[in-house]
Amino acid sequence: MALYELAVLGAPTAEQLAKFQELLHVACGQFQLKLGHDIALTIQPEEFRPGSRAAAAAIFFGGIGSVDVDIAKVIDCEAMTILPIASSDAAVMTEIPPPLRRLNCLFADKVTPERIFHALLECLGLLPRQRRVFLSYRRNEATPAAVQLFAELSSRQFEVFLDTQGIGPAVDFQETLWHQLCDVDVLVMLETPGYFESRWTSAEYGRALAKGIGVLRIQWPDTTPSIHTGTASLVEVIPEELDAVGQFATSAIDRVCAQLEDVRSLSHATRHLSMVTAVQDAVQQVEGKIDGIGPNRTIYLTLRSGRKLMVQPTIGVPTSTILQETFERAGADESAIVYDHFGLKRSWQSHMNWLAQKVPGARWIKKTDAAWDLGGWEAN
Repeated sequence: MALYELAVLGAPTAEQLAKFQELLHVACGQFQLKLGHDIALTIQPEEFRPGSRAAAAAIFFGGIGSVDVDIAKVIDCEAMTILPIASSDAAVMTEIPPPLRRLNCLFADKVTPERIFHALLECLGLLPRQRRVFLSYRRNEATPAAVQLFAELSSRQFEVFLDTQGIGPAVDFQETLWHQLCDVDVLVMLETPGYFESRWTSAEYGRALAKGIGVLRIQWPDTTPSIHTGTASLVEVIPEELDAVGQFATSAIDRVCAQLEDVRSLSHATRHLSMVTAVQDAVQQVEGKIDGIGPNRTIYLTLRSGRKLMVQPTIGVPTSTILQETFERAGADESAIVYDHFGLKRSWQSHMNWLAQKVPGARWIKKTDAAWDLGGWEAN
């Protein structure tokens, strides 16, 4: 049975369907999933009733005659996550069936096909619903552009961290900065001529690499590329796209936003794969056995003693919500949440320890300690 099940419903155009399938093939490569094996795709089925153990979602394309679809016969609208797509805001009443109108739509004339597809991956659980970005810049060179990007990306449903907006008074500035960096999908680097002359921006870039966070470089005109940034995704800004105040033209903003979607998807896939690999290596080291990998990259394993566990690798800052979801997925099995603790606030780690004491069941395991903790599971 497939780990993920997708359905395309409604009346997609040939162009929409072709682009959707193209993007799905790219995503399968990024997440190392096999289409037809790990991901099952059904196009305009008469009925879509996925298995209870699979992560499932559907996308409904509004079009000619789609408003008359008896959607309740096709899918359980209450139990299934469905992403409605209308051609425009004004077309909702003529394209989207009444049972789906309570759901927030995306409009094909306002967002790119990539944004639509990544929203579906969020519904499926392959991408997080939080779309977090960290702006890294030198204040004396790029503050107007950083403030502009904060507003533009926020309007496109990104949660943007900007140091002047995201850190309150009387808190440890640097500790909060690193904690916020840990919880983003992409570091957007405003590469002005003096970017690497600042120890703080240089450290932000270096620590993003250390965490495996994707980097999107926005290169200023006449900036000599650094020898250290060859692997980062690049958006080059030409002189005509930067005004006298230091803000970008619309053309540059559009390129940044389009590329940011791709960098975010690849970054999350790469980081999750790294976490899963670390758990697999730890299990092998303590002579355990991987029994299988489920939706949301859940790992089912058997320890050397024969005890069975469900391990949930997690990216970013772990929360009580992740704890709840792990409990629900594990059922009666013992479970653990594996995370990367580097950069997290000490107070947050204390909070996680408190949760572990007050809510028995799932354990928190640091990625670096996975073999040690799994090897001594029975002793705790």
